[in-house]
Amino acid sequence: MSDTIEKIKCLIIGSGPAGYTAAIYAARANMNPVLYQGMQPGGQLTTTNEVENFPGYVDGVTGPEMMIQLQEQAKRFGSDIRDGWATKVDFSGDIHKVWINDSIELHCETVIISTGASAKYLGLPSEQHYLQMGGGVSACAVCDGFFYRNQEVVIVGAGDSACEEAHYLSKLCKKVTMLVRSEKFRASKIMEDRVRKTENIEILLNHDTVEVLGDGNVVHAIKALNKTTAEVVEIPATGFFVAIGHKPNTDIFKDYLNLDETGYIINTPGTSNTNIAGVFVAGDAADHVYRQAITAAGTGCMAALDAERYLAAKE
Repeated sequence: MSDTIEKIKCLIIGSGPAGYTAAIYAARANMNPVLYQGMQPGGQLTTTNEVENFPGYVDGVTGPEMMIQLQEQAKRFGSDIRDGWATKVDFSGDIHKVWINDSIELHCETVIISTGASAKYLGLPSEQHYLQMGGGVSACAVCDGFFYRNQEVVIVGAGDSACEEAHYLSKLCKKVTMLVRSEKFRASKIMEDRVRKTENIEILLNHDTVEVLGDGNVVHAIKALNKTTAEVVEIPATGFFVAIGHKPNTDIFKDYLNLDETGYIINTPGTSNTNIAGVFVAGDAADHVYRQAITAAGTGCMAALDAERYLAAKE
């Protein structure tokens, strides 16, 4: 065994609410957790300006501020928080091997995966501009819909999640315009019927988003192309929601862990257990249903407790 190999009792791959919560619980259980933050320290919440639905923050909190607080809380109990990301794993033996930045080899008794998922975007420069500005582009209606009460918004997507988010927004917003990029929905019939029957949802089939319009700081309209007539329309809106799916950040685990068709890690129901003993999953790497900070934190707690029990059973 090389001197460069580091032995770790509990490795946490990825940060965000799931990873940091796992670190807090693991540290308090004297598991000496080492957490590598990944390519986006703090996870998706670092791109969220306002978080108002996380319990305990009466006046709300910014996503980056919450992540800094969670990180500092994990450090207070002795968690070793490091920069870097996992680039390769080998879960074929009793020792779980993980490589960081293609160079550092770790041998771990337990591994908690909290690598999250990345929202898919259209890739338009204007979309990315207002996303970075926090001025009206979002990939989570449940997270951000509250800020658009009694306003007009646009949502792009055609699947069950898009329909669910459009219906959610319809309860808050004056009007929801739904842009479906093809001639029909991909959603189940029951979800399609639900949005079609909602009076303040207008559905525009066969429409592509051309540009997100605004004053440089906030969104005021969406430019869309009717692919049937070639007509370009401007739809007044203060918010633009992208609901075209998420991609779980799980590619490096596919040779060892059971994944669903999208790439989400399959866990044993009611636990954080994966198909590999000693490897656990928390947060959006496994959750394609709720995708909330509070549920991610809850599964981070579960993963740490499951890892603690796994180690105790081996003693």
